[in-house]
Amino acid sequence: MGHAGDLTTQAIVAPASRATARIVARESGRVAGLTAGLFSFQLLDPDARTEAVKSDGLDVDAGDVLALVNADTAAILTGERVALNILGRACGIATATREAVALTEGSNAVVGCTRKTPLGLRAIDKYAVRVGGGRNHRFGLDDAVMIKDNHIAAAGGLSPAIQKVRAYIGHMVKIAVEVDNLEQLDKLIEIGADTVLLDNMTPNMVAECVRRVDHRMITEASGGIKRQDIKAFAATGVDVISLGWLTHSADALDVSLELETA
Repeated sequence: MGHAGDLTTQAIVAPASRATARIVARESGRVAGLTAGLFSFQLLDPDARTEAVKSDGLDVDAGDVLALVNADTAAILTGERVALNILGRACGIATATREAVALTEGSNAVVGCTRKTPLGLRAIDKYAVRVGGGRNHRFGLDDAVMIKDNHIAAAGGLSPAIQKVRAYIGHMVKIAVEVDNLEQLDKLIEIGADTVLLDNMTPNMVAECVRRVDHRMITEASGGIKRQDIKAFAATGVDVISLGWLTHSADALDVSLELETA
């Protein structure tokens, strides 16, 4: 709102007037983020009354009413875009996750997200993934250890990297290691870790890695996996399929706010 507030609304709306509005889905999808989205109206008007007509986790059709808002008219108009931005984004992520999970049907693979989220939205984004039936990856750098290629280079090799990590962390912290070829995988199998991240591999390579690991570690396929590839990766027997695009580029669901007029 800046220093001067919402200039358009302040010029048009009479002080102390109240109104009711509906939040409507313009396309089909899965609902997520209603509480967070509706909270924008309560921040602007403590007396705002909001009602979730649908609940997070439900699938809706175009034209369905998601929520009702009764509040100061200015609060509705000023908070509209913030509410719709949050809600549309969360619904879009939940919908994309739901569709990705459906493509793994018949396999043991679960769909996971990554830390590729915009600043300030990680909690909402990851919540939306769970609403869509997916699983969360790390929330931050302090959740678990993930040793990637640059860590290995900095440590002078895979063995010293894992040795240093084990000497530093507690026994409750999991260790994941990224590999991008079979030679690295075989070496990791000898050393041991909790999870192996199979980076930018083809489904055939992932299938071979899964065979070699033979349940000694959790296997996770990640990097460059497109929607049309999910079935092929799920068929490899991999445990987790991580999709960064669930949060960094999922399309927002089209939702709108309709002010009721006399």
